[in-house]
Amino acid sequence: MELSRRRLLQGIAGAGAAGAGLALAGCAPSAAAASDIVDFHGPHQAGIATPVQDRLAFTAFDVASTARREDLVAMLTTWTAAAEAMTRGAPVPGATPSDALPPADTGEADGLPAGRLTITVGFGPGLFTAADGTDRFGLASRRPAAFAPLPALPGELLDDARSGGDIAVQACSDDPTVAFHAVRNLTRLGRGTVVARWAELGFGKTSSTGSAGGTPRNLMGFKDGTRNIQGTDDAALGQHVWVADGDGAGWLGGGSYLVARRIRMFIEPWDRDRLSDQEAVFGRFKASGAPLTGKDEFDTPDFTAVDASGPVIADHAHVRLAAAENNGGLRILRRGYSYTDGIDARTGTLDAGLFFLAYMRDPAQFVTLQRKLGSGDALNEYIRHVGSGLYACPPGTAGPDDWWGRTLFL
Repeated sequence: MELSRRRLLQGIAGAGAAGAGLALAGCAPSAAAASDIVDFHGPHQAGIATPVQDRLAFTAFDVASTARREDLVAMLTTWTAAAEAMTRGAPVPGATPSDALPPADTGEADGLPAGRLTITVGFGPGLFTAADGTDRFGLASRRPAAFAPLPALPGELLDDARSGGDIAVQACSDDPTVAFHAVRNLTRLGRGTVVARWAELGFGKTSSTGSAGGTPRNLMGFKDGTRNIQGTDDAALGQHVWVADGDGAGWLGGGSYLVARRIRMFIEPWDRDRLSDQEAVFGRFKASGAPLTGKDEFDTPDFTAVDASGPVIADHAHVRLAAAENNGGLRILRRGYSYTDGIDARTGTLDAGLFFLAYMRDPAQFVTLQRKLGSGDALNEYIRHVGSGLYACPPGTAGPDDWWGRTLFL
């Protein structure tokens, strides 16, 4: 297990290095927001429809080759108890501190409020069936028919080192230290059972699941996802986000599918483009965020409007291609964050962009949308999908005796 231990430490160190850029890019959270606590237990996992926090720490893990089914159950039980405590702002529970033993909690969040911390877990397709077809943990028969690896999609050039994973952890908080503390401690508690595969730290939320205020801007300076599903819209969540018991996966009822995409933005050429071109690409005014046919950010785009040069919102504008009314009513719930990982040594340009998180009732929703966007979106001149993961997020926990994934494993 020495190799696994080294890989774990490397994964934590890599996340820490990304955090150096994160610290420079953001601002301190407000004391009022950082005092809030989000309920951990409930019919759905927190961190999906929850109002989007300011910071993200995401890690994908592979299950160690020596791990057994009972090891996974033990780890998930331990993880759940630790996560519940951390979301209350409490330290990871463990034995009475002793000078002769490592502490139960790593300590960097000691004294900090929870900052609305949520911790959300998802299972990758490889947990059910390995790449060679092996049913490692007796879960193959419980894999939903809709849950298959994403197909190759236009607009992507994926890096295997930043894609996939058997288990994913998404920690969101208004405090970057609190979010990092959550994934660091779950990584430590999973040692010997899981190995960190890849990680990303996010800052500057780019979407909203609440009605208060406007939509935050992405690194291109635009408001995108203004028409996102609201966390209080139970009808839309039930139709587009929560998996139903009748969808063919009883254990996943009340859960959701997560698609995570690392989308590189080519910042330098974008910054040299004139304002009118930038607005035409998005189909929105940059200053107000309003559609080109409106005045307010939340105005409904008029896709029938034309002027002397043609459609006011161009045929290849991002807002037109992504709109539900142009996709048979298809919608997804977005939780996006900006990221920066320093400078690309090959080109001397910024390695920065959007860490796109989307929740949905069926992965086909994302596949359908990305096939359209990846083929025709004017934004493709300035972006590239370079990392990807698909995960089935189980329902929430019912109480202190419950644990993540119990409906799957038992």
